[in-house]
Amino acid sequence: MTALPQVRVEIGGGIALDVVDLGPRDAPALIFLHGGPESHRTWRHQIAHLAGRFRCIAPDQRGYRGSSKPVGVEHYAPGQMIGDVFRLADALGIDRFTVIGHDWGGAVAWGVAMLGQATGRVMRAIIANAPHPAIFPKLLWTSPSQRAASQYFRAFRDPANDAGLAAQGLAPLLARVLPGPASTKMEPAERAALEADWADPAAALAMISWYRASPVFVPPLDAAYALPADFRPLPVPRLTIPTLVIWGMDDHALGPENLDGMDDLIADLTVVPVPGCGHFVPWEAPGPVNAAIDAFLARDR
Repeated sequence: MTALPQVRVEIGGGIALDVVDLGPRDAPALIFLHGGPESHRTWRHQIAHLAGRFRCIAPDQRGYRGSSKPVGVEHYAPGQMIGDVFRLADALGIDRFTVIGHDWGGAVAWGVAMLGQATGRVMRAIIANAPHPAIFPKLLWTSPSQRAASQYFRAFRDPANDAGLAAQGLAPLLARVLPGPASTKMEPAERAALEADWADPAAALAMISWYRASPVFVPPLDAAYALPADFRPLPVPRLTIPTLVIWGMDDHALGPENLDGMDDLIADLTVVPVPGCGHFVPWEAPGPVNAAIDAFLARDR
């Protein structure tokens, strides 16, 4: 396992992030956001592929590995995570950038893109297996498969699991509640590094706090499969910046139905499905992912 060098970056508000910052300083900037329960290494293949041509920035996000882990669910609300990205860009002297996110990092990237398009700071967005904030909440009510796959949210939010997190870290809870089989495509050294990260009780609670701070409501399995009378869609703006969505089509946690209707919400959308690939598409299928990113970034160069 080849380590990626990191620097410690103070972004304000008492938060410091450990950050990979590779590539020419005068090249276009790409900010990579990992999801749970991973780290900056989600993007190891993409950074190796792109760092000769782009400035590649990949933080361990708030709550992960050595980055700051403030105590309290309120510190992990979506607005805090979105703000971290812009504060990180400011701290590194980056005015405009492309945001790239997977899983929870993709959820943050959607928000960064929607805010950043208005100011001109975010030029493009690349999202990998992360549902759109206007689509996912509806599917949780109307789709039996998506609701069943998302029941782990409810387990992660249950404070009865906190004693186990403090005693054993995150791994036992992940093994018990995550849907579908684990990927067999991760190298043993990568898996060992992740398991070491999960064993830290402070990191385990911080990672779970992302789920607890989210406004997304996951109904129980026995709730009606219809939108409630008081359901109100999240008022998110239409994306107008170029947006690439890459989707591993065998994702057990987020099915491809999450792509339905996305073209109505994004003016300039490119969708690249990756068949035979599960949720962790950046490292399960680095070849197709890198090719899709290359083609997308080459459009306006």
